[in-house]
Amino acid sequence: MLPEKGLLLRIFIGEDDRCENGRPLYEEIVMRARELNLAGATVLKGAMGFGKSSRIHTSKFLVLSEDLPVVIEIVDTEEKINKLLPFLEEVVRGGMITLEKVTILKYSGVKRD
Repeated sequence: MLPEKGLLLRIFIGEDDRCENGRPLYEEIVMRARELNLAGATVLKGAMGFGKSSRIHTSKFLVLSEDLPVVIEIVDTEEKINKLLPFLEEVVRGGMITLEKVTILKYSGVKRD
């Protein structure tokens, strides 16, 4: 059960960003969030974007592009989000990390038969 008030953590990285072990960075972040028992994590792959370098990354057929934008979103309490931040400081070398205060209206799983 989550309280009504929480934080939304967003991590903006590239699809090709890797950890030292060669694993995709977005996978490593999601797995660490799970190890820390955060409420959940979602990875969103963008069709187009640019970052600090202003270089366009796109999935358009005629434009060959690599390193599409990826956003990882995690919502939980401030206390639990803060447990993940030192890890992010260590592994996110390029990109952006943001925090927003959010109101959690509902958090529940789907009952399976």
